[in-house]
Amino acid sequence: MKKKWIVADQEHLGGAPRIRDTRITISLLLELLSSGMTIAEIVKEYPSLGEQAIRGALDELAHSDLLAVR
Repeated sequence: MKKKWIVADQEHLGGAPRIRDTRITISLLLELLSSGMTIAEIVKEYPSLGEQAIRGALDELAHSDLLAVR
Protein backbone atom coordinates (compact mmCIF):
# COMPACT_ATOMS: atom_id res chain seq x y z
CA MET A 1 0.00 0.00 0.00
CA LYS A 2 1.31 3.43 -0.97
CA LYS A 3 1.97 6.01 1.72
CA LYS A 4 -0.70 8.71 1.81
CA TRP A 5 0.94 12.13 1.52
CA ILE A 6 -2.10 14.40 1.22
CA VAL A 7 -4.30 14.69 4.30
CA ALA A 8 -7.09 17.01 5.39
CA ASP A 9 -8.95 17.39 8.65
CA GLN A 10 -10.81 20.24 10.33
CA GLU A 11 -8.34 20.39 13.21
CA HIS A 12 -5.50 21.52 10.95
CA LEU A 13 -5.64 24.56 8.66
CA GLY A 14 -9.44 24.52 8.59
CA GLY A 15 -9.51 21.31 6.59
CA ALA A 16 -7.35 22.52 3.71
CA PRO A 17 -5.50 19.66 2.01
CA ARG A 18 -1.90 19.60 3.24
CA ILE A 19 1.19 17.46 3.13
CA ARG A 20 1.07 14.90 5.92
CA ASP A 21 2.98 15.84 9.11
CA THR A 22 3.31 19.49 8.01
CA ARG A 23 1.32 22.69 7.89
CA ILE A 24 2.20 23.13 4.21
CA THR A 25 -0.96 23.20 2.10
CA ILE A 26 -1.14 21.65 -1.33
CA SER A 27 -2.18 25.03 -2.71
CA LEU A 28 1.00 26.64 -1.28
CA LEU A 29 3.11 23.87 -2.80
CA LEU A 30 1.50 24.40 -6.20
CA GLU A 31 1.93 28.18 -5.93
CA LEU A 32 5.63 27.76 -5.14
CA LEU A 33 6.13 25.44 -8.09
CA SER A 34 4.17 27.68 -10.45
CA SER A 35 6.28 30.66 -9.38
CA GLY A 36 9.32 28.83 -10.69
CA MET A 37 10.80 27.37 -7.50
CA THR A 38 12.47 24.00 -7.85
CA ILE A 39 11.81 21.17 -5.45
CA ALA A 40 15.32 21.67 -4.03
CA GLU A 41 14.57 25.35 -3.39
CA ILE A 42 11.29 24.50 -1.68
CA VAL A 43 13.00 21.95 0.57
CA LYS A 44 15.62 24.56 1.50
CA GLU A 45 12.95 27.19 2.25
CA TYR A 46 10.64 24.78 4.12
CA PRO A 47 12.84 22.32 6.04
CA SER A 48 9.81 20.40 7.36
CA LEU A 49 9.31 19.17 3.79
CA GLY A 50 11.49 16.59 2.16
CA GLU A 51 11.85 15.85 -1.52
CA GLN A 52 10.12 12.50 -1.00
CA ALA A 53 7.09 14.22 0.58
CA ILE A 54 6.83 16.74 -2.25
CA ARG A 55 7.17 14.16 -5.00
CA GLY A 56 4.79 11.82 -3.18
CA ALA A 57 2.16 14.54 -2.79
CA LEU A 58 2.47 15.56 -6.44
CA ASP A 59 2.17 11.95 -7.58
CA GLU A 60 -0.86 11.44 -5.35
CA LEU A 61 -2.44 14.62 -6.67
CA ALA A 62 -1.78 13.64 -10.28
CA HIS A 63 -3.53 10.30 -9.75
CA SER A 64 -6.45 11.62 -7.69
CA ASP A 65 -10.03 12.27 -8.68
CA LEU A 66 -9.44 15.97 -8.04
CA LEU A 67 -8.09 16.36 -11.56
CA ALA A 68 -10.70 14.21 -13.29
CA VAL A 69 -12.40 15.83 -16.27
CA ARG A 70 -16.11 16.02 -15.72
